[in-house]
Amino acid sequence: MAVRLRLRRMGRKKAPFYRIVAADSRAPRDGRFIEEVGYYNPLTNPMTIEVKEDRALYWLHQGAKPSDTVKSLLSRKGLIMRFDLMRRGLDEAQIDAEIQQWLSNQEKGIQEAAARKAKAAAEAKAAAEKAEAEAKAAAEKAEAEAKAAAEKAEADAKAAEEAAAAEAEAPEAAEGETAEPAEGEAPEESAEEKPE
Repeated sequence: MAVRLRLRRMGRKKAPFYRIVAADSRAPRDGRFIEEVGYYNPLTNPMTIEVKEDRALYWLHQGAKPSDTVKSLLSRKGLIMRFDLMRRGLDEAQIDAEIQQWLSNQEKGIQEAAARKAKAAAEAKAAAEKAEAEAKAAAEKAEAEAKAAAEKAEADAKAAEEAAAAEAEAPEAAEGETAEPAEGEAPEESAEEKPE
C-alpha cells in the first residue's frame, strides 16, 4: 500500500480548512485515511499550520510521499530539512542547531520582507501626498490664471465700451463740424460754377 501525506478538505463553502493526513494513495481526496498528522488553515493571516512532528517524521521514514502542497507546508515548518538531516546521519544536537539557525534566518527574512513592505507603503504614501500637493498647487495656479484672465477680459470689455462710447461721441462732434463747412463749401462751389 502506497501511503501519501496529503490534504483533506474540510470547512464549508468558500471557507476551506484542510487536515494533513496519511492516506492510501488510491483513496479519494476526502475519503478514508489512516491517520491525521496536522491541519492547515489558509484563511487566517498569517496562515495557520500545525503538524504533529513526530508522526509526520514517522510516516516520512516509512516511505510516505508528501503531495506538493504538503511538502511545501512541511518545508515551512522545517520538517523536510529535519528529515533530510536525519537521513544524512547527523546527531540530534547538530540537527537542532541547523534547524534553529534555519528558523532564525526564516524569521529574519520575514521581518525584512515586512520592513520592505512598510517602506514601500510609506514611499507610496509620500508620493501620493506629493502628487496631491502638486495637483493642488496646479489647481490654485490655474484658478489664479483664470481669475487674471477674467479680470483682463473684464478690463478689455470696459475699455472697449469706453472706446465705443468715445467713438460714438467723436462722430457726433465730427458731424457737427463737417456739417457747417459743408454748408460753407456749397456756396463756394456755386460761386465757382457761376463764372464759367
